[in-house]
Amino acid sequence: MDTRIPTQVDVAVIGGGIIGISTALALARAGLRVAVFEKGAIAGEQSSRNWGWIRSVGRDHRELPLALRANALWRELQQQADVGYRQRGLAYLGGSPADMQGHAKWLESARPYSVPARLVDAADLPALLGAQSARNWAGALYNPEDGVAEPQLATAAIAGLARAAGCQIFEGCAVRGLDLAAGKVRGVVTERGTVGAEAAVLAGGAWSRLFCGNSGVSFPQLKVHASVLRTTPLETGMDLAINGGDFTCRKRADGGYTVSQLGASTADLTPDSIRLMRQFLPAWMAERKYLKLRVGRRFLDELRMPRRFALDAPTPFEQHRILDPQPGMAAISVALEKLKAAFPAFAPARVAAAWAGMIDVTPDALPVMSAVDAVPGFFLASGFSGHGFGIGPAAGELMSELVQGKMPTVDPAAFRLSRFA
Repeated sequence: MDTRIPTQVDVAVIGGGIIGISTALALARAGLRVAVFEKGAIAGEQSSRNWGWIRSVGRDHRELPLALRANALWRELQQQADVGYRQRGLAYLGGSPADMQGHAKWLESARPYSVPARLVDAADLPALLGAQSARNWAGALYNPEDGVAEPQLATAAIAGLARAAGCQIFEGCAVRGLDLAAGKVRGVVTERGTVGAEAAVLAGGAWSRLFCGNSGVSFPQLKVHASVLRTTPLETGMDLAINGGDFTCRKRADGGYTVSQLGASTADLTPDSIRLMRQFLPAWMAERKYLKLRVGRRFLDELRMPRRFALDAPTPFEQHRILDPQPGMAAISVALEKLKAAFPAFAPARVAAAWAGMIDVTPDALPVMSAVDAVPGFFLASGFSGHGFGIGPAAGELMSELVQGKMPTVDPAAFRLSRFA
């Protein structure tokens, strides 16, 4: 990584996760002078801790154009660097006729986007899965063009491409805030000094709300604690990624499987949970089957964290370099047992490692990719709600277009920050 910070760039990117790095790559390849500032390590938080899915199937329709564009970009990236991408297909299994009706409804409404997904009936499912199941599935919603990549490889590999295109990348260098003149961005204040910039893109993941708030920008975002495990290598015959309802799995490049479940997510009650209750309550009610609310130490930790702070002294971004929560072993252990019960070929699987990360969520579970109207020159790319890794390259392309004032490849209307006004 680079060590000597520049005095002036065209665009400063705040955050070195997959969204920030993908944005930097697109901007650098467009010929702009770009620098990425990461308070901890590249992909140190959720970008290296997710499931590794690259999916269009089952997505909110407003995200489908991005997801389809991302599928194409992942294929291109793999030709340029090893991001661990494999187009293996992805299936949402149906445990009942009602599940299949829901899948059929989604598929019908996705037709205008030309998603190459289809329904697979129970008779054809064994051949698709490649492994014998002990459960009587009703069928599946399947997209052969979806795939997976390796989170521990991908962002670092994309960062290498960005550097090759001229981007500078700084780890262990927190951006404390924006440098403003007459209300407009003229640079960023880092812990190593001020860097002039015509535009600043905040891709701070779970830290974005705190950064925005200190800059006078309201951004409704909360954090969700999500846990994952990986198994020891084993041969099962199953190469595609699957969602079985009470478990998920996908084959890894190392021969093991990444396993989790939607129910492995926990929302810690924090002061922001109370402040944003009105906006998030409908989402909590809709997801209460999968999302557990928890009261614990995190409430006091965030209560003690200042919401406003000066930029000439260490900030919370320097005091908390990397969010590294402990995994919730109960939920992911249940997911592994459910997987073993459904597919006997997984019986020999053992837990090789487990981890957790903090997902940045918005009230409608859609990201914000937008100019911040109140602060000219400031752009926000955050709140990806657990969907960011898969659409990361397309999100970076869109942010690059927005910063440059170009006609976007994908309509960004659904992702504007102003929808929360």
